[in-house]
Amino acid sequence: MNHQDIKNQLLQNPEVKDEYEKLKVLYDIKREIIKLRIEQGLSQKELAAKVGTRQSAISRLESGEYNPSIEFLNKVAHALGKELEVKFN
Repeated sequence: MNHQDIKNQLLQNPEVKDEYEKLKVLYDIKREIIKLRIEQGLSQKELAAKVGTRQSAISRLESGEYNPSIEFLNKVAHALGKELEVKFN
C-alpha cells in the first residue's frame, strides 16, 4: 500500500475523517509556507531571520507541532512577500 491508499482507507472511518477535516486548514497553510519558502530558495533559518524569530519556530510551524497565531502567520506571509488573507466560506 502507498500513502494515498492508507489515507483513503483511514478516511473511511467517520471519526478519522472528522478529525482530518478539522486539521485540514492547518495542513494547507503548512504546505503553502513550505512551498513558498522553497520556491524562494530560503532555508528555515533564513525565513526565521526575515520574520524576526528563531529557526525552531519555523520548524514547529512547518511540522504542524503548534497552532500559530494570525499575527505570526501575517509576519511569515510578509517575509515571503505575500499578504495573509483569511476567509470564511
